[in-house]
Amino acid sequence: MRTSAPLGEEILEGTVDDVSFRSADGRFTVAQVSVHRAGGKTETMTAVGDLGAVAPGETLRMHGRASRHAKYGDRFRVRTFTPVIPSTASGIERFLGSGMIPGIGKGLAKKLVKRFGDRTLEIIATETGRLREVDGIGKVKAAAISDAVKVRREEAERLAFLHGLGLGPAMARRIIERFGENAARVVRDDPYLVAEEVRGIGFRTADAIGRAVGIPDDDPRRAAGVVMHVLARGADSGHTYLPRQVIIDEARQLDVPADRVSEAVDALAGRGLVILDTVEGAEAVYAPPLHRAERHLAKRLRALARPRAVPAHAEAAVRRAIGDTSLSEEQERAVARSVSHGLMVLTGGPGTGKTTTIRAVVEAQLALERRIVLAAPTGRAAKRMTEATGVEAKTVHRLLEFNPRTGGFQRNREAPLDAEVVLVDEASMLDVQLAQSLVDAVAPSSRLVLVGDVDQLPPVGPGPVLREVLQSGVAEVVRLTQVFRQAQKSAIVRGAHAILRGEAPEPSPSGEPTGDGDVFFVRARTPEEAHTRLQQVLARIVKRYGFDPTRDVQVLSPMRRGGFGTETLNAMMQRALNAEAKPKKPGDLAIGDKVMQLRNDYDKDVYNGDLGMVARVEGGITYVRIDGREVQYQVKDLDQLVLAYASTVHKVQGSEFPAVVLVLHGAHHVMLTRPLLYTALTRAKKLAVLIGDRRAIARAAANASSTAAWAGLADRLRHPRGDDLDESGGDES
Repeated sequence: MRTSAPLGEEILEGTVDDVSFRSADGRFTVAQVSVHRAGGKTETMTAVGDLGAVAPGETLRMHGRASRHAKYGDRFRVRTFTPVIPSTASGIERFLGSGMIPGIGKGLAKKLVKRFGDRTLEIIATETGRLREVDGIGKVKAAAISDAVKVRREEAERLAFLHGLGLGPAMARRIIERFGENAARVVRDDPYLVAEEVRGIGFRTADAIGRAVGIPDDDPRRAAGVVMHVLARGADSGHTYLPRQVIIDEARQLDVPADRVSEAVDALAGRGLVILDTVEGAEAVYAPPLHRAERHLAKRLRALARPRAVPAHAEAAVRRAIGDTSLSEEQERAVARSVSHGLMVLTGGPGTGKTTTIRAVVEAQLALERRIVLAAPTGRAAKRMTEATGVEAKTVHRLLEFNPRTGGFQRNREAPLDAEVVLVDEASMLDVQLAQSLVDAVAPSSRLVLVGDVDQLPPVGPGPVLREVLQSGVAEVVRLTQVFRQAQKSAIVRGAHAILRGEAPEPSPSGEPTGDGDVFFVRARTPEEAHTRLQQVLARIVKRYGFDPTRDVQVLSPMRRGGFGTETLNAMMQRALNAEAKPKKPGDLAIGDKVMQLRNDYDKDVYNGDLGMVARVEGGITYVRIDGREVQYQVKDLDQLVLAYASTVHKVQGSEFPAVVLVLHGAHHVMLTRPLLYTALTRAKKLAVLIGDRRAIARAAANASSTAAWAGLADRLRHPRGDDLDESGGDES
């Protein structure tokens, strides 16, 4: 059946005969459909697209376009679809016998339609008792069948409404999962609320829905939606708050007048949906979770930083810990301060001996018979700490013991960590919310040591905690500045310190591989040239260094999009490195692919930035090997994974690799900053190759102006107010 459609599109109605392919992530399906034509005739065609979990026997109304594939022939590319409750006897029989209605198989479906004909669904809905006229159906089963058909009808109506607003199948499913039977009402009443509560539906989608349901541009609901959108974007950019004027300026670009925005801020504050506070004497607008985290974190850090009594035998313990180890004066000072202060920060660049210092700090604490736990934001960093110290280190999330039942951490203020000292490496990655959870679990009488390189990129999440703590002056800080002689041999270490001086890193002088921190530069002007050079570089790395191109080499780029971005590089590398990969569309995963976890999933015990390898696919479940164990992903969970042959620099903070290949070009001009170049280079242990434009590298090294985050932690630490005052502590020993 055909009805009116947008220009160039058709609307076809038909019944699914077979599903011949469904991608691992469930977002691409190939189905054979019998299209209903005039006069009761049918025509079989292939429909492709996001068809959700459609099953044989289901009737669909599909919006899309006819196309021809060079290999697979004619097909109907579906943009969106709606399940249809059939009206003919044959359609009803297929619908009831499709397996979508619990308690009805093909045999019972045939009996029902034989008895009631094309009135079968009407009888089921309004005269449920009559179903008992059919053998095999009693009172309970009749009610169950009626309820199931009613649910299916309502689902079809909800999908029809959402698809009518231009929402695709995936978005429609998310909205229905969140709001259930109220989905249509919520979307109609306030689509901007939907954007706040449903992942993947941003402000622009909500705005399009708002226009479709008749919400004017100056409506208070839209103004409030803009404010929340701007705050959310701010958090994504690392800010814990935004000044009111910044929100007004951003909202103006979305055609919301300043007075409307200011009114919306005040109205949201009145409803508790934003918090108004002051930072350095100026008004600050916070999302409540970030305000709460920042305030509580400041309170706990001030409590830890209070003066402590120093045990009489502390100096002797430090001497025993150092023993014959050759430490610099800075390193010795760090060890001594770690045993005498409640809050200490150890910072320094590559080659300055942070790892050696951590080992000595651990030995000193153990010599004092203190219980110490080690942690880091990533699994790779935790593994390095374990290898360096001989003491088991965990990720921060695992240390705090997430409880899936409560949605919170089991280790907290009421149940603190059983440790007198907590040492956290790669602390530059801690955002305000994770840091607050961590510090909440540190007992008031315990000590906290934060180790990190403040010159690296700030955390992906909001709030550069390490930088704010350093700026506040409340913590005892030891900076390691001396680069050791052995480290000076590494072109990677020399290059990193050159970047901190604003200079471009120099390649290894010999031009030949030494395996001791080599840096090479490969010129590429265009994306096509960069792709060719990248493949050549990977081949040379395998030949000269013996590195595995998937496990040992990490390709980096500042951005996801564009010819030099990770999406394009991943597609190219998947083709080159994984013969098993036959993706139907960009981003599809295959056995053997290198993948990255995109967000924290506490139930699976996997976290944002974790790297793994697709091991196998069985029974619709994808098994990914991460940190030596297999993690199971249902089809619905696969959007948590992305190809990771190439990654953005931000995503690999806290990780190190034998070899790093950085693709950097003038096209990345917005991202060309010193912290980004420095972070990328220092991810490499043995080899770093820079592919691209020398001018872009020089520009990045010279650009120290990393965008400063709006954050209030340093101000709260320096100037506590009201409920930010210190908490009482415990034992001073």
